[in-house]
Amino acid sequence: MAGDSDVPENNLFCVNCAKPANLQCPKCMNLKLPRAGSAFCSQECFKSSWSSHKSVHLKAKLSSPDTQNSGSLSEGWLYCLKSGQAWTPKLPYFDWTGSLRPSPISKKQIVPDHIDKPDWADDGIPKIEPNSVLQYTVEVKTPYQIERMRETCHIAREVLDAAARIIQPGVTTDEIDRVVHETTIAAGGYPSPLNYNFFPKSCCTSVNEVICHGIPDARKLEDGDIVNVDVSVYYKGVHADLNETYFVGNVDEESCQLVKCTYECLEKAISIVKPGVRFREIGEVISRHASMSGFSVARSYCGHGIGELFHCAPNIPHYARNKAVGVIKAGQTFTIEPMINAGVWRDRMWPDGWTDVTTDGKRSAQFEHTLLVTDTGVEVLTGRLQTSPNVFPWLNS
Repeated sequence: MAGDSDVPENNLFCVNCAKPANLQCPKCMNLKLPRAGSAFCSQECFKSSWSSHKSVHLKAKLSSPDTQNSGSLSEGWLYCLKSGQAWTPKLPYFDWTGSLRPSPISKKQIVPDHIDKPDWADDGIPKIEPNSVLQYTVEVKTPYQIERMRETCHIAREVLDAAARIIQPGVTTDEIDRVVHETTIAAGGYPSPLNYNFFPKSCCTSVNEVICHGIPDARKLEDGDIVNVDVSVYYKGVHADLNETYFVGNVDEESCQLVKCTYECLEKAISIVKPGVRFREIGEVISRHASMSGFSVARSYCGHGIGELFHCAPNIPHYARNKAVGVIKAGQTFTIEPMINAGVWRDRMWPDGWTDVTTDGKRSAQFEHTLLVTDTGVEVLTGRLQTSPNVFPWLNS
């Protein structure tokens, strides 16, 4: 799941660039949201991050009992999701960028009582994560933490592989979510996205023009679609995070090249990870390969630190000339998860506050791994297994 970091209230940092901040989003202040998620260092940073930041306001409204019981725009959108309608005279107009539309979503999956749960499982609100010192300090993991992360990442890989095996025309993304949920629970884990900031499902499924954070629903996958499945697992007190983009039936050549290029972007980025490399160099490598292939890099979301927290420092931008600070050190764990667009890099948020799409309606692909920095290089904790399904033709050549 793509990251965006918060910072502790007594030491505010810009949510866009991580510099010291003394400005606050006025809408967040009106909604009485935590200062840590609404601080900016300048008007320029505030404006540049508005398209993604405004989703925070909608999520707050959706979680408010007053909003849910009123005839508001948010209630209209909830109705839209439940009924699968894109627009009626009773609902607000939205300028859809591509052909995809929301479909009905099923009830939230149940997690058995014996499963260890993160602190947002019941009420949707992360409590430890936003105010942790690890939002601006990159943790070097202990051997015990690393051991647990290896185990959790192995489970997450098996969960994603289970989802990959059922992808074909006619399958709904809700069915993919069911497989992810049931496989995670069977392994003794908790699906990290479930109820995280009120996200309603156990994984993200991003189809065609959706860049990330698509909500699984009743729409059937169609021949020629591409779909990204983003899986995160919480087990033994630590998180794992990975995703892959899959072909649905017969896919056009441009989409094939987009997915292959995105896979290569991640592989090339991983290849430079070792102690002493600057975090900002990762984006340079990804951007160079994407642009040489005629594609663009989405900028609103980044890779992130991971461990006992789902999202924390460091931020890993995937685009060139980024301002990420810091140098990679052995023992750090983080994700790299480039989102590559067939057209322009700019994005737009659906009114559900989660589904992020390309502004031109062209397709987007993504791949992600959780990584451990070693003394000499990197270990891909979520790497493919011998039992992983053979779904990418370029791996056979």
